[in-house]
Amino acid sequence: MDRETPEAQAHPIVVRDLAKRFGPVVAVDHISFAVPRGSVTGLLGGNGAGKTTTIAMLMGLLTPTAGEVRVLGRDMTHERHLVLDRVNFESPYVEMPLRLTVRQNLTIFGRLYGVPDLKGRIAELAEELALGDFLDRPSGKLSAGQKTRVALAKALVNRPDVLLLDEPTASLDPDTADWVRSHLERYRGERDTTILLASHNMPEVERLCDNVIMMKTGRIVDEGSPSGLITRYGRQNMEDVFLDVARGRRTGQLAESG
Repeated sequence: MDRETPEAQAHPIVVRDLAKRFGPVVAVDHISFAVPRGSVTGLLGGNGAGKTTTIAMLMGLLTPTAGEVRVLGRDMTHERHLVLDRVNFESPYVEMPLRLTVRQNLTIFGRLYGVPDLKGRIAELAEELALGDFLDRPSGKLSAGQKTRVALAKALVNRPDVLLLDEPTASLDPDTADWVRSHLERYRGERDTTILLASHNMPEVERLCDNVIMMKTGRIVDEGSPSGLITRYGRQNMEDVFLDVARGRRTGQLAESG
């Protein structure tokens, strides 16, 4: 593997002037940001803000209309194959093959990522994420909480250096959601993993995120730490800040500077 550039070492995710159109619809409108190594950055916005499209371009699944995405120093439009073994993704909205058992699913994904000692890695994940009772059960016969743990296992099977999360605790009960967040915190602390998190759960954002990027209609409208944004908007929590931005009641620092 080539040595990473100083920029990639400092900021494993770099987005420059990124845009995506679907015909006449502008989904992402020339955004730029960089995610520091080992940080958790929240990508926030209402439905249609452009979060999922941005994540898809970060994964190399969508080709940008304009601009550039670099992950671990590689252009994800042309060089994603060089870093995909160091990147992973988790979303409750993406189902694994339902007829395959949990073990079979993890084996397939582990092989795709070229995970060494895959049998041992699956055993390790089964212990860490409490999958043992249903490791050989078809994925389609799992509860929502069990599916979430399996999805997290899939996302961590290759020990990623960059982890992209799209609403990882959506529809979970508070206890299971807290368990997922705690595991993500431990994993990040142990491996210095860089995480980009799209979420509608504002307490989750306040707990996990070092920095927040706020999007509306495909554009970045504000950015800062959760505590900094709460202070800037004169609010008590991130949910109130989110509502201010979504409803156009205030525009934070950008409005003040304009």
